[in-house]
Amino acid sequence: MATFKVKSKEECRYDILSLGEVMLRLDPGEGRIHTTRQFTAWEGGGEYNVARGLRRCFGLRAAVVTAFADNPVGRLVEDFILQGGVDTSFIKWAKYDGVGREVRNGMNFTERGYGIRGARGCSDRGNTAVSQLKVGDIDWEYIFGTLGVRWFHTGGIFAALSDTTPDVVIEAMKVAKKYGTIISYDLNYRPSLWNAIGGHEKAQEVNREVAKYVDVMIGNEEDFTACLGFEVEGVDENLTNLDTSSFENMIKQAISEYPNFKATATTLRGVKTATVNDWGAICWCDGEFFTATHRPELEIMDRVGGGDSFASGLIYGFMEKSDANLAVNYGAAHGALAMTTPGDTTMATIDEVEKIMGGGGARVDR
Repeated sequence: MATFKVKSKEECRYDILSLGEVMLRLDPGEGRIHTTRQFTAWEGGGEYNVARGLRRCFGLRAAVVTAFADNPVGRLVEDFILQGGVDTSFIKWAKYDGVGREVRNGMNFTERGYGIRGARGCSDRGNTAVSQLKVGDIDWEYIFGTLGVRWFHTGGIFAALSDTTPDVVIEAMKVAKKYGTIISYDLNYRPSLWNAIGGHEKAQEVNREVAKYVDVMIGNEEDFTACLGFEVEGVDENLTNLDTSSFENMIKQAISEYPNFKATATTLRGVKTATVNDWGAICWCDGEFFTATHRPELEIMDRVGGGDSFASGLIYGFMEKSDANLAVNYGAAHGALAMTTPGDTTMATIDEVEKIMGGGGARVDR
């Protein structure tokens, strides 16, 4: 059982609050970005996807802190968020200049990949409204102190958006900690983002400082290595030589340096093709390791957002079940299901997640 205490529902307005960028995702479906003549529109963002998953799949009360340029594109993304059931009260709207010289909304073109052709993302997110957030823009005292939040989630994508966003992360975490809110952080290393503000060295500088305030640290093996400097030994880049002891050693390094971590978790993904992956996860909590049911040769439709859905399932298991073994298995099952449908965000239900956790298969439900 997890020993860290999560605030009660009765004392909080929100179960989960996420801080991060929400972009308009434009998806060519089975085609390619550079040859398509039509796109399907979705919303998505690493930190936001977690809150939305907890709302839509697990039925918790969710809100997001983000910012948009106040134009029809920003209002379209807001409409997607509303459809997902996530509270939009804390969106900061920036005046639009009619061109985008001063402020814009982010767009993310995403190819799913197939077989030997990997998934590919092409982001257009420079000078976005949320990247311009700075300390003092959000009334964290009101959110965490007056309204109350049980769990706060953010991550390394938001932290990498600009020179000011790491300070916003730390500002929020300090206030969340003051009011007893559990804090999770997904490292989510994106070299293309960090390159503009100092590269790999800056990523480690920022994330190693942020880590001091985190209760539950989440990431894959690349994230822990690139952002925190903890190496995984004896495993190749595609994780085809999967040995959980290597990941246990990595996590032990992390918790010895950051004793504030109450739990850590990493996904285990062995990439065979874009549409066939080995999939699993491991979690440390209360001095023990817990390994999720491993799913070799998992068939994937759209891998983007799988890690975010893992994070939301993990958080649900800790928040509602107070059980690390259940948490890592909720996360792994939810992530697996989310990758069977298109788009960043989950289309799974809690009944489907629990069916998969219980060993249920893919027979038709009638």
